[in-house]
Amino acid sequence: MNINPKKVGTQIASLRKGKQLTQNDLGERLNISFQAVSKWERGEALPDTSILIALANALDTTVDNILQGGEKIMQFKGKLSAKDTREGINCLERMGYLLGKSNPLYRYAIEGMSEKMNTDVAASLEDEYLKECLILEAIIQNMIAGYYYDPADVKANFKHEKWYTVFCEYAKKHGVMQ
Repeated sequence: MNINPKKVGTQIASLRKGKQLTQNDLGERLNISFQAVSKWERGEALPDTSILIALANALDTTVDNILQGGEKIMQFKGKLSAKDTREGINCLERMGYLLGKSNPLYRYAIEGMSEKMNTDVAASLEDEYLKECLILEAIIQNMIAGYYYDPADVKANFKHEKWYTVFCEYAKKHGVMQ
């Protein structure tokens, strides 16, 4: 874990202010000086390991949240394939054919997704380019949840280079690939 003192300090200050505590208040809770809290918040020093749990408890957070500067730590849950994700989207499309597009189960599922995703999912299923965008969205949501996709597998399962490029940008930004 690469710890950035400036990010840690910014996170401590943000959490402290969110709880409407002064540096002095936080120092008193931890039996340390407000100057020590000030040094943390300026990124000049890091909290001692012996105080991290008490600090996290005082700020109603976790040690990881403090040390990562508020950035979410990806928890690896397993590997998924782009082919299977594509099949999942194809199954959604097939549901409309099997149940009928006017069937309430299908309509409500599509309408709910369209509303939450702020897009027309039904229209996206009918256009190959937009369908790949849905597949990419499913992949990105799975990556946010902690799943890994092999970039070579993603590339092999996308017809449109644009969506593979977006995948790579996202994966690099979030440390999934170099």
